[in-house]
Amino acid sequence: MITTLRNLHISTAELIWNKSNNTLMLSITQVAQTYKARSFHVCNILADSSFECIRNWLSEIGIALNITSRNEHLPEVERYIRTIKEQTRAITNTLPFKKYPPRLIAEMVYNVVFWMNSFPHKDGVHMTIRPRTLGNRASHQLQQTL
Repeated sequence: MITTLRNLHISTAELIWNKSNNTLMLSITQVAQTYKARSFHVCNILADSSFECIRNWLSEIGIALNITSRNEHLPEVERYIRTIKEQTRAITNTLPFKKYPPRLIAEMVYNVVFWMNSFPHKDGVHMTIRPRTLGNRASHQLQQTL
């Protein structure tokens, strides 16, 4: 599961083993806690129809779910997923293996997301501060105001 904050271009990747309600909810809760640790509150989620089954659970924790219509996609997320796939393929081409265990593929994806968050996005809110640092600064500024 790939998540991204639209304007800040901070992203996360979560490995999910199945698409059961409990697994999806646990994964979204972990992502929300990750963003909360950086002083961002998740209040809206744009997703495809596979997340419709957890709409009620999300509303209980204060998150509104907006589902795309059939055959419609979120262009920012689709482009981001394509970029992650390209970068992961680039890594696999440098490795001497013919087959890759699922855990290695997941770690390659985590690595790609880490490095994509480490450099400023051209459409981001700041030209020189990387997305990972923006979250830390927002958290630090919030602690100073309290």
